[in-house]
Amino acid sequence: MHQPGGLPVPPPAPADGSTTGNIPLPPGGMRPVAAQGAVPVDVSRAGVAVLLIGPAGAGKTTVARYWADRRQVPTAHISLDDVREWVRAGFADPRAGWNENSEAQYRLARRTCGFAARNFLANGISCILDDAVFPDRPAVGLGGWKRHVGPGLIPVVLLPGLDVVLQRNAARSGTRRLADEEVAAIHGRMAGWYSSGLPIIDNSRLDVPATARLLDEAVARSLSNPPQW
Repeated sequence: MHQPGGLPVPPPAPADGSTTGNIPLPPGGMRPVAAQGAVPVDVSRAGVAVLLIGPAGAGKTTVARYWADRRQVPTAHISLDDVREWVRAGFADPRAGWNENSEAQYRLARRTCGFAARNFLANGISCILDDAVFPDRPAVGLGGWKRHVGPGLIPVVLLPGLDVVLQRNAARSGTRRLADEEVAAIHGRMAGWYSSGLPIIDNSRLDVPATARLLDEAVARSLSNPPQW
């Protein structure tokens, strides 16, 4: 059943009276973004959970917020970096490199984001999450997100050119500003998504509204043609 506007009807509340839980999402999918062709689904009214993937400086947070702000149904934006920074004392600073502490905090933040996403979805609110997920670490990255959010999660990759992410990184400050070498290494590892079958948007020369339109198209095609992943 669906409510007006296309959102799935939330399931009955759990026996304990809480509002958390999981609802069946449309099967997620992965398909390259086509340059032309009609989009068969009005994605602005569909109940969805989207994972926006990309390197540091790809514009994930900016695009995700813009996309969520302009949908025709209630939609939340959940940023993994924001949740990681809830830890104040003892925060695993990404500039210090990847270690046991940073991995533990990453996994904790991802579980927290997944819980929030399921809670939003169970209460009739779509969501878009963003994270720098690596294709060569499925257990830590995409597989983990699928476990925590559900099999209907729709992944889309935002992958501009290296020159663009370096320029955007240079404008950052604090823990979000990484060394150029680290940014380049992250960007290089993201190239593995090209052989994954996931939709990939190169927003090197696109503004935010144009990127959001391509994101709509990618999500709509994933809803209409959901391959296995």
